[in-house]
Amino acid sequence: MAIAETVKNYLAEKAVDYTLPSHPHSGSSHETAEASHVREDHIAKGVMVKDAAGYAMLVVPASHYVEMKQVRKELDRKLELVEENEFSTLFPDCEPGAIPPIGTAYQIETFLDDSLTTLANVYFEAGDHEHLVHINGNDFKTLLSGVRHGHYSHDG
Repeated sequence: MAIAETVKNYLAEKAVDYTLPSHPHSGSSHETAEASHVREDHIAKGVMVKDAAGYAMLVVPASHYVEMKQVRKELDRKLELVEENEFSTLFPDCEPGAIPPIGTAYQIETFLDDSLTTLANVYFEAGDHEHLVHINGNDFKTLLSGVRHGHYSHDG
């Protein structure tokens, strides 16, 4: 598959240049970082949460863990983590466990961790377990312009 059609179209719509480096099949963000020789804190991952208002995505570095207590307090919502088996309906053009952290492309409310806003280069899952999208940091901020920023995670 290489890149999910939704992501490909969103990148084109926002006029964002990207490369699509491939890597051996991986099953986690940590494995992806090792396989692709990219620092884990330069890989953005999407963590899905939900509450009575619906689904939302927290975009954090792959090296970080989401601070749910902090997220609930900062957003004043009773958000809970979403099980991976619920992702297929939200991301129909992606392999399970390889969701791109561009919730805005899928009309999902998105929250961006501040730690990703200062990077010169950002990598993220393309929608499968063998490709990353590589864009510059300013373009990453363009893709997520208008989303709320905050401190939602801590370094693992």
